[in-house]
Amino acid sequence: MQILIMRHGQAEATANSDAERALTEYGINEAAIMGKWLASRSITPSKIWVSPYLRAQQTYQTLAEYLPLSTQALTELVVTQSMITPSGSASQVRDLIDGELMSTSTETLLIVSHMPLVSYLVSEFTQQQFAPIFQTAGIAEIEYDVNTMLGELNGVVAPSDLG
Repeated sequence: MQILIMRHGQAEATANSDAERALTEYGINEAAIMGKWLASRSITPSKIWVSPYLRAQQTYQTLAEYLPLSTQALTELVVTQSMITPSGSASQVRDLIDGELMSTSTETLLIVSHMPLVSYLVSEFTQQQFAPIFQTAGIAEIEYDVNTMLGELNGVVAPSDLG
């Protein structure tokens, strides 16, 4: 299966709380670039997990405009996952995903979350000693073997890589 781990787009520096930080116009543009990139590669997630924080929700909503799925299909695929906030535990998220993969036939999971969790998730799924630094709206592609529960990082792509 494929796991796509995405950091939200650029967000405002301040808000009433960290959870309420909204995307900037630049961040919205970054999410749109990545949505177009996913569409150009015919990548259609079969499950989408999104952090409850505003900037992650906005990133997903912008990205979703480019996915070849109906609004109803997107509603059925999307789960707001409270465990994938900036301070979330990568090992607990992995346990949750591994448990879900045992009971469903998810082919492509898209996770929209935050630093530092996105970096730790890549390390957790690939058993690597390093955790890559994500640019805003960057997406890591992991090919994950559900039988061995090991993944291979195929790369990290960011809007700045796409022009």
